[in-house]
Amino acid sequence: MTDAAPPEQPRNPLHGLTLEAIVTALADHYGWEGLGERIPVRCFNVDPSVGSSLRFLRKTPWAREKVESLYLFMLREERRAGRG
Repeated sequence: MTDAAPPEQPRNPLHGLTLEAIVTALADHYGWEGLGERIPVRCFNVDPSVGSSLRFLRKTPWAREKVESLYLFMLREERRAGRG
Protein backbone atom coordinates (compact mmCIF):
# COMPACT_ATOMS: atom_id res chain seq x y z
CA MET A 1 0.00 0.00 0.00
CA THR A 2 1.68 3.21 -1.14
CA ASP A 3 -0.99 5.65 0.02
CA ALA A 4 -0.15 7.30 3.32
CA ALA A 5 -3.69 8.43 4.03
CA PRO A 6 -4.34 10.07 7.39
CA PRO A 7 -6.11 7.81 9.86
CA GLU A 8 -9.89 7.94 9.75
CA GLN A 9 -11.48 9.81 12.61
CA PRO A 10 -15.14 8.97 12.43
CA ARG A 11 -17.33 11.13 14.62
CA ASN A 12 -14.43 13.12 16.08
CA PRO A 13 -15.87 16.64 16.50
CA LEU A 14 -12.35 18.12 16.78
CA HIS A 15 -11.19 16.63 13.47
CA GLY A 16 -10.36 19.36 11.00
CA LEU A 17 -10.76 22.20 13.52
CA THR A 18 -7.92 24.56 14.23
CA LEU A 19 -7.00 25.53 17.77
CA GLU A 20 -7.82 29.10 16.77
CA ALA A 21 -11.37 28.10 15.80
CA ILE A 22 -11.81 26.30 19.13
CA VAL A 23 -10.53 29.22 21.24
CA THR A 24 -12.63 31.70 19.25
CA ALA A 25 -15.78 29.60 19.67
CA LEU A 26 -15.20 29.25 23.41
CA ALA A 27 -14.53 32.98 23.85
CA ASP A 28 -17.69 33.79 21.87
CA HIS A 29 -19.76 31.33 23.90
CA TYR A 30 -18.46 31.95 27.44
CA GLY A 31 -16.70 35.30 27.10
CA TRP A 32 -13.08 35.69 28.24
CA GLU A 33 -14.16 36.05 31.87
CA GLY A 34 -16.23 32.87 31.77
CA LEU A 35 -13.44 31.05 29.97
CA GLY A 36 -10.97 32.18 32.63
CA GLU A 37 -13.29 30.94 35.37
CA ARG A 38 -13.57 27.51 33.76
CA ILE A 39 -9.87 27.20 32.88
CA PRO A 40 -7.91 29.47 35.23
CA VAL A 41 -4.83 30.28 33.18
CA ARG A 42 -3.22 33.68 32.76
CA CYS A 43 -3.82 33.92 28.99
CA PHE A 44 -7.60 33.92 29.64
CA ASN A 45 -7.56 36.18 32.71
CA VAL A 46 -4.94 38.88 32.05
CA ASP A 47 -5.36 40.95 28.86
CA PRO A 48 -6.84 37.98 26.96
CA SER A 49 -6.64 37.63 23.20
CA VAL A 50 -6.82 34.79 20.72
CA GLY A 51 -3.16 35.31 19.78
CA SER A 52 -1.78 35.16 23.32
CA SER A 53 -3.98 32.16 24.08
CA LEU A 54 -2.75 30.29 21.00
CA ARG A 55 0.91 30.94 21.89
CA PHE A 56 0.35 29.57 25.41
CA LEU A 57 -1.80 26.60 24.42
CA ARG A 58 0.58 25.44 21.69
CA LYS A 59 3.36 25.18 24.31
CA THR A 60 1.22 23.73 27.11
CA PRO A 61 -0.33 20.33 26.36
CA TRP A 62 -2.30 20.04 29.63
CA ALA A 63 -3.98 23.40 29.04
CA ARG A 64 -4.76 22.53 25.44
CA GLU A 65 -6.42 19.31 26.60
CA LYS A 66 -8.59 21.31 29.01
CA VAL A 67 -9.58 23.71 26.22
CA GLU A 68 -10.47 20.83 23.89
CA SER A 69 -12.49 19.13 26.65
CA LEU A 70 -14.37 22.34 27.41
CA TYR A 71 -15.11 22.73 23.69
CA LEU A 72 -16.57 19.22 23.54
CA PHE A 73 -18.63 19.97 26.67
CA MET A 74 -19.93 23.17 25.03
CA LEU A 75 -20.96 21.19 21.93
CA ARG A 76 -22.86 18.69 24.11
CA GLU A 77 -24.59 21.54 25.96
CA GLU A 78 -25.62 23.16 22.68
CA ARG A 79 -26.91 19.85 21.32
CA ARG A 80 -29.02 19.30 24.46
CA ALA A 81 -30.37 22.85 24.35
CA GLY A 82 -31.33 22.38 20.71
CA ARG A 83 -33.35 19.28 21.50
CA GLY A 84 -35.12 20.72 24.55
